[in-house]
Amino acid sequence: MSLLDIWQTNPELLADYRVDQIIAVAGSGKLRDSSDASNEFRQYLAAIDSDHLCRYASECLTTRFEDSGLALQDIVNEIGRRLGFAVTPGVYRGTAGSANYDGLWRQDATHIVVEVKTSDVYTIDLQTPIGYRSTLIQTHEIGPDSSSVLLVVGRQDTGALEAQVRGSRHAWDIRLISVDGLAHLLRIKESVDEPAVAARIRDLLRPQEFTKVDAIIDLVFATAEDVRQTDEVPEPGAGRHAPANFHDECTTRISRYLGTPLVKQSRVLSTSPDENVAVMCAVSREYDPTTRPSYWYAFHTHYLDALASAPKAYAAFGCGTPDSILLIPLADFRPWLEGMNTTQLADGFYWHVSIFRPANTYTLHRKRGTPRIDLTRYLLPQ
Repeated sequence: MSLLDIWQTNPELLADYRVDQIIAVAGSGKLRDSSDASNEFRQYLAAIDSDHLCRYASECLTTRFEDSGLALQDIVNEIGRRLGFAVTPGVYRGTAGSANYDGLWRQDATHIVVEVKTSDVYTIDLQTPIGYRSTLIQTHEIGPDSSSVLLVVGRQDTGALEAQVRGSRHAWDIRLISVDGLAHLLRIKESVDEPAVAARIRDLLRPQEFTKVDAIIDLVFATAEDVRQTDEVPEPGAGRHAPANFHDECTTRISRYLGTPLVKQSRVLSTSPDENVAVMCAVSREYDPTTRPSYWYAFHTHYLDALASAPKAYAAFGCGTPDSILLIPLADFRPWLEGMNTTQLADGFYWHVSIFRPANTYTLHRKRGTPRIDLTRYLLPQ
């Protein structure tokens, strides 16, 4: 049984394992290029939640074991993939004359050559990752004006290395970030839903001129604005309430029901590791529970864009608690949007999803005069 099979059938068994113990369970137990252990470990990393991923990164830096640097390389690449880059993993042990990068991250026409170091106690030969980039440029795999180097190091105290980069002739081609910093960017991305925020996060990993700090200010502002947004739209006249926040519990139930791991991509969007399955899960508190129970949601246009790219896509709505989830295939849900009310925003709009629960059935209410839709058949079984 593979490592991923063990995690899918009995996740509690591996929950408290250290990363070195996880590797010992994978294949031959040794990370080697093109090995079964490497393939199983990477598949497992692609399926687990970000809390485990970030914990394993920390263990690679604080626990001495044989393949700690190789494991960190795979973990950093998985974080890059979750930030939205197309990632080509590098080799563990390079060969002379080759571009022995740790990872190659691509976003549209731009590329980042990634070099991972567990420590910055000693100076790094900057010519090594620059040489990998030069080799890729010479073989026309990347462009000289659309590529850069990202150093990912194990410590936050990187003053000496920063000075080394600034004092080199490659300063405009290199960016530097700690493993913790990269993990923080992942958590920010998972807490927001606006695609523009995710794009700005990726931009931070490329060399930029920060004499003018507008780009950083824009990211902070956009992130704060997005966090204030919610997928719950209160019932008219209901007043202010703390927004519901049980997305993760709903996603866990949906994952078990569908029989596939779901990896968090944003506050409401999760996908299977192979991205064949996508689930948008919005949640709402219950309004008027004693007289006319109802649930109110905002379905943004970028939710639809994200779902449309997956072969199997679902719109899910948590109704009051994680015990009441409507899981609706996008093919069924999408035609209903035309009859829903909308709210215009500065850069788009969203649809109002209004669900009522009369006599323990679930009904979608749309514009006045538009037929209501019985949703009860989509209720996830207990």
